[in-house]
Amino acid sequence: MRIFDAHLHIIDFNFPIIENQGYTPPSYVVEDYQKDTVSVQIAGGAIVSGSFQGFDQAYLLKALKQLGPTFCGVTQLPNTVTDDEIVHLHNNGVRALRFNVKRGGSEDLSQLDTFARRVYELVGWHSELYIDAKELPEIASTIEALPAISIDHLGLTEEGLPHLLKLVDKGVRVKATGFGRVELDVKHALQAIYNVNPAALMFGTDLPSTRARPFNYGDVELIQQLFDQQAADKILYENAWQWYFQR
Repeated sequence: MRIFDAHLHIIDFNFPIIENQGYTPPSYVVEDYQKDTVSVQIAGGAIVSGSFQGFDQAYLLKALKQLGPTFCGVTQLPNTVTDDEIVHLHNNGVRALRFNVKRGGSEDLSQLDTFARRVYELVGWHSELYIDAKELPEIASTIEALPAISIDHLGLTEEGLPHLLKLVDKGVRVKATGFGRVELDVKHALQAIYNVNPAALMFGTDLPSTRARPFNYGDVELIQQLFDQQAADKILYENAWQWYFQR
């Protein structure tokens, strides 16, 4: 079954790496990713900037060139970035802006409303949030009013799931990623999100799964077991492909 890997990291020590909360990730370059997914039918994906990469763009542009046109980038930027730089990144394959609330390294959440609108209006990017969904009520009204938002890692916690589902009903997308880092019933969360909006779930490997249990093929099999073939294809490929490349 084809997969659009909606969430992966490339960690290249030829470019700046910043220790984050006492943690420095291991090296994980494009060749490592290709080796780890050789048995999986990866048809494209999204390279996501991590907290440990801050506002560096050079590693991302290199990785995008290596992986080719079916891959895109999710980057972190300061709100002082120029329009010209945003357009340059877009022309080189970047398709989303990330706010890392959980780990930091990105622009502050106070800039979400204005910055998310700016990149959407300029180049059509959506914005992605790495946040514990139990914190969503504080910014729910802002998120509901924004044109395009996704939430990482199933919203992370069982406590946050009801808040996440309310936003899914408003059109927010959810990364079906990081099954080894969440504190919730993955099966229940997947089914609940899909039942609210079949277009919402977007699977990703989360490789190399920093600070968490690594991805394994059982994560894909779980989706194939829970859903029929048409639904599984939406979660594993179609939803994310459309979100990143066809909006």
